[in-house]
Amino acid sequence: MAKYVCTVCGYVYDEEQGDPDAGIAPGTKWEDVPDDFVCPLCGVGKDMFEAE
Repeated sequence: MAKYVCTVCGYVYDEEQGDPDAGIAPGTKWEDVPDDFVCPLCGVGKDMFEAE
C-alpha cells in the first residue's frame, strides 16, 4: 500500500487507512479515489498530491 502527500499542506493519504470521513474505505488505492477528491485540510485536488 502506498501513501500520497499533498504538496500544498503535507496531508498524507494512506491507502491502507483510506479516508473514512470522506467516504473512502480503508484499502482504497489512490487510482480508485474519486477524481473530485479534495485534500481534507486545504481543499486542493488530487493533481496536487505526489507519491511518498
